[in-house]
Amino acid sequence: MPSPRYADRHGLKPLGAGIGLRRDFYEALPRTPRALDWVEIIPENFLTLGGRSQRALDACRERWTLLPHGVGLNIGGPDALDDDYVTRLAALVKRLDAPFFSDHLCYSRLGGVHLHDLLPLPFTEAAVEHVVPRVREVMARVERPFLLENPSYYAAMPGGTLKEADFLRQVVEAADCGLLLDVNNVWVNAKNHGYDPRAFVDALPLERVVQVHLAGHDVRETVLIDTHGDRVCDDVWALYRYTLERTGPVSTLMEWDQGIPSLDAVLDEADLARGVLAEAA
Repeated sequence: MPSPRYADRHGLKPLGAGIGLRRDFYEALPRTPRALDWVEIIPENFLTLGGRSQRALDACRERWTLLPHGVGLNIGGPDALDDDYVTRLAALVKRLDAPFFSDHLCYSRLGGVHLHDLLPLPFTEAAVEHVVPRVREVMARVERPFLLENPSYYAAMPGGTLKEADFLRQVVEAADCGLLLDVNNVWVNAKNHGYDPRAFVDALPLERVVQVHLAGHDVRETVLIDTHGDRVCDDVWALYRYTLERTGPVSTLMEWDQGIPSLDAVLDEADLARGVLAEAA
């Protein structure tokens, strides 16, 4: 008998296609007449409220569901969880009445120093045992369903005893959280580390996928770089369709964080995702 879907257990419905609220769009996005289903925010930009950021946040909240997707939780780091950060995150999530929130399965702080990067964890049982109680603590304090994202990485941490997909599965199942599946990250990692991206998707606990990220990447001579700075390539679109055949429609974000073009260009990409979601439905 198949496992119950995480989204169904928590009453989470697919939201459609969304984009991120970036500073470039603070004025234009709340006024756009174009179709858009939801908006993702980086909570670190809004934990201290006021001014232009606050106005943009409030204006978007009047029109769309907002989902916080963090970069500073440091869920896998050796430092203790930042108590003040989690408290302010919980207040923001509740203020927005966000149905769920997310962050990355990585570490981003060491010895109290913010590293300004999302660094990979070793794929080990010890790392699973370290992360799981931290995830449970965050969920208990924020009181909303929580998703972990599979990060991109360019070198595997030494000492790994698990395959990447098995590591992801063990963490989200033991913590009983959801999965934010970044399809572009799957493609980038698969090409950089020499594995089959479709087999990787098949090895994941797909019943826990609540959200998908799509983005562009740079192709260098010997490596793909996850830049979020271009349109989604055909290979990632194909992998997205393959994923939806197994998950059904899930909330999908079009990420664009570098070399950000016009709002219409980003919305065009979201329109493409909405079309694929309609096909999957």
